[in-house]
Amino acid sequence: MDPRPVLIVLVHLGLLIVAARLVVIDLRTHRLPDRIVLPTLGALLLLATVDALVSHDTAALLRGGTGLLVLGGFYALLRLISRDGMGGGDVKLAAGIGLLLGWHGWQELVVGAAAAFVLGALFACGLMLLRRANGSTHIAFGPWMIVGAALGIVVG
Repeated sequence: MDPRPVLIVLVHLGLLIVAARLVVIDLRTHRLPDRIVLPTLGALLLLATVDALVSHDTAALLRGGTGLLVLGGFYALLRLISRDGMGGGDVKLAAGIGLLLGWHGWQELVVGAAAAFVLGALFACGLMLLRRANGSTHIAFGPWMIVGAALGIVVG
């Protein structure tokens, strides 16, 4: 029996636990702590590299690295454009999500990245319709990034 699929499921279950913790923290504090996000990013880089070495297939690692640069770079650009909108934790989380989604595939990356913005916008519009928010209300975006990534993996 090939242990790779079992290991991939275990890694994703671990990521699910980390993601759930980040969702709770971001909803409560509007922060995505470096002490969680950066080690997770490092572990993902290490695991993707080990997977490429063991499987003798670097395609997923290259896609993941590209996803990290593209999604992390896009969020960094958003942060530069609007300092009050996107936080530094969102940028670092985007890099990790880009790596993970890119490792899975291009479609997963596109679906996951787009889903975060669509879901976040729908939530914000719903709050405004209910008069519980206005254009200056700060909304935690990390949870939408995480839900979008999960959708990218499942749907993509």
